[in-house]
Amino acid sequence: MDTLTFRPASLGDDERYAAVQRRDRSQDGAFFYGVRTTGVYCRPSCAARLARRENVSFHLTCAAAERAGFRACKRCRPNEASQEARQAETVRRACRLLDAAEDAPALADIARRVGVSPFHFHRMFKQVTGVTPKAYAAARRAARVQDGLATAASVTHAIYEAGFNAPSRFYEGAPGRLGMTPGAYRKGGAGAVIRFAVGQCSLGAILVAATETGICAIAFGDDSDTLVRGLQDRFPKADLLGGDPAFEATVARVVGLVESPGQEFDLPLDIRGTAFQQRVWQALRALPAGATASYRDIAAAVGAPAAVRAVARACAANTLAVAIPCHRVVRTDGALSGYRWGIDRKAALLRREAAA
Repeated sequence: MDTLTFRPASLGDDERYAAVQRRDRSQDGAFFYGVRTTGVYCRPSCAARLARRENVSFHLTCAAAERAGFRACKRCRPNEASQEARQAETVRRACRLLDAAEDAPALADIARRVGVSPFHFHRMFKQVTGVTPKAYAAARRAARVQDGLATAASVTHAIYEAGFNAPSRFYEGAPGRLGMTPGAYRKGGAGAVIRFAVGQCSLGAILVAATETGICAIAFGDDSDTLVRGLQDRFPKADLLGGDPAFEATVARVVGLVESPGQEFDLPLDIRGTAFQQRVWQALRALPAGATASYRDIAAAVGAPAAVRAVARACAANTLAVAIPCHRVVRTDGALSGYRWGIDRKAALLRREAAA
């Protein structure tokens, strides 16, 4: 992925024309351009022949372009929902059908119900969500198992009730999603050993926790007790071991990453998430200190340019602050967006990395 810096909040006319030249879809809706020689106005991404700069004017809304005497282009239809928005709505309808289905429906059936061909539906669904319909359905079933483990009569019952035809299909990916066996997860982490320690850094209290696989949590907070309670809530029956002198060295390595960004961090991580989340987190780890990227940039980097909201959700689900640097993701205009551990900490991390 290319390294990126903050973008200006608004574009000048020369920058807008450059966006038109490269047919930049990310600017669709931000402005429209009118062509005096044809009398039409278009989206920046319109595939129509490029007009000369002197014949182009820019407008912030369709209404403003029409007041200036331009009519809507019949090719890009700027006064209607964009193709991207129409595709996103189709995929949302498909997701609702997949969410409601007890068993995974056939691709052709879902495609027919949303009114597109199976081939086009498969390609569109992956472009918007970053995963195939089959993978999405499997992830939703896995989530239902996770929710049902606490209440079902047994692990096997939870697996079958979620729509899996065989327990083996769920067990194959269970460690990556749960961080432990389904049985241990069902028991609130009973039998799992999680070492943890709480320290102080320039951003406040910091908790670091690790399983046998690697670091599973790095969290910032205003007080130590709240951070420990959060870990206990995640694994109420796990063996939480604190005060281990050997583990203090791991905490020191993490604090060093906070205070001196850019240094190599090679400690093993216990990364738990869906296949799409893990692709997003891998892309975030490829961003060097001092660089930023937008949610749209990350979506493009993982091969799902339309899955911007899914990228934002993956960032919000990250439980490994700084090790998976979701603080380096900003809005398209460079403004800071939300951060699990507080927007002030995000700004501080970015300022520190920029200075370094």
